[in-house]
Amino acid sequence: MKRLIVCADDFGLDRAVNEAVEEAHRNGILSTASLMIGAPAAGDAVARAKRLPGLHVGLHLNLVEGRALLSPAEIPGLVRDDGEFDRNMVRAGLRIFVCRKIRRGLAKEIVAQLAAFRAAGLRLDHVNAHKHMHLHPTVARLLIALGGDFGMRAMRVPAEPVGPLRRAFPGERHSPTLYHTWIWLLRRRLRRAGLAANDHIFGLAWSGAMTEARVLGLLPHLPEGVSEIYFHPTSMQRDGDLAALLSPAIARRIAELGIVPTSYGSLAAG
Repeated sequence: MKRLIVCADDFGLDRAVNEAVEEAHRNGILSTASLMIGAPAAGDAVARAKRLPGLHVGLHLNLVEGRALLSPAEIPGLVRDDGEFDRNMVRAGLRIFVCRKIRRGLAKEIVAQLAAFRAAGLRLDHVNAHKHMHLHPTVARLLIALGGDFGMRAMRVPAEPVGPLRRAFPGERHSPTLYHTWIWLLRRRLRRAGLAANDHIFGLAWSGAMTEARVLGLLPHLPEGVSEIYFHPTSMQRDGDLAALLSPAIARRIAELGIVPTSYGSLAAG
């Protein structure tokens, strides 16, 4: 069986993203959204989510862009003096590896974001991280250790197989990911913890450019198991990701191919 989760990342980033998420869920194929609980428009996103009971909302943990929920004094070294995260992911990742003080702050910030999501009154469908930072072994370990207290039952595994991409679009060049070891380690940790996960993901190679043509080309080549296709819709750009999510042709094709819509919550429920 082929099952599909259709997800929008960066819910809460700004009002244009929130508008697109609501429209794509009401009038399109969007079933799931990942909420940046500390982002400027998070309150607006939460209000919209509460008006959309069929929308499955998870936490889009943010450790690499914008402001942390906690102050620099509470998480020294994890953020700059102005409270902003280090946008250099390589540098930030290395500092997490080598500095115990930063790791302690990281655990506090993860708990703060999980707690803020719970305080918003939403059911936690899944967890992932902005820029896939949960692939970092330390972040993954802490999330798995701490998330259970907040109802975490599922996590995204950002493993994009290149075979379907090559078959769908033979003229494009797609190379295997360099993060095989971290993906394998994350999947193993999730299995040991009894947490649900997707089998495949699509959206990495075409991040921010999931057009109708690309999705239509990809759908017949989806592998068996659970795939997630994730998007970055915004009402400020209606001819890209948002247009694909609203496309009647894509909705028809999903039905014609017998692809079954699902959610992380459904996977966790067995």
